[in-house]
Amino acid sequence: MWSAGVDEAGRGPVLGPLVVGAVAIPTKDLHMLVEHGIRDSKDLTHTKRLEMVNWFHLNADQRGWKHQLIECMPPRIDAAVMNNGLNLLEVELFAEALNPIRHHVGDGVSILNDACDVNAQRFTDRIAARLTDWPWNNSTMSSEHKADTNHAIVGMASILAKVRRDEIIDALENEIGYPIGSGYPSDPHTKAALPALLKGKTPHDALRWSWKTVKREWNALHGEDPPVRRFTDKKQRTLFGP
Repeated sequence: MWSAGVDEAGRGPVLGPLVVGAVAIPTKDLHMLVEHGIRDSKDLTHTKRLEMVNWFHLNADQRGWKHQLIECMPPRIDAAVMNNGLNLLEVELFAEALNPIRHHVGDGVSILNDACDVNAQRFTDRIAARLTDWPWNNSTMSSEHKADTNHAIVGMASILAKVRRDEIIDALENEIGYPIGSGYPSDPHTKAALPALLKGKTPHDALRWSWKTVKREWNALHGEDPPVRRFTDKKQRTLFGP
């Protein structure tokens, strides 16, 4: 029997990706996550998150733990905001992270999602509708609010997603050449970077053009709303773990 947890990092930022992480480990190994202090990534320092990711990968090599990371970039996020909304986007991303799990571990997996919908059962049902051949044999799925706080398996998924998002933001900052902060609208470095990221004919590709912050700043600089962003390719980068 296996246990799986799914969570996201980066729902609220004005720039950078939304990353969804899925973790699957043998149920008999769950105690190891608890004993190692795995919990919600927001409760950990950056240094501690990196240490826990390294620890996870070590056990992935030795014990066959699995993980998937889905990197959803701003164009797809903007398209979701303009059409079906962020909650349904997360449903799609959670399903995309989970579908490969069956190929890795076979049947018999207990899945727990961190619910982004106020209705946790609706969130579960929507994900289930997007899973290939669900229900899987001897498998269950549920969603829970604050699952990343209450369950180490979901906390591990949140840590992997958060660290990957931070890596992407660091690379983006190096590419841009000046500080951009965490990407959250309240971050002083992000606030200071916005005018430069809005100087071109369109907002910078790394920005979420549909965010109110971007719309407001773009309108202040250009006297009009930002252009509508086009997105047709729903394929996102998926990182597979052993």
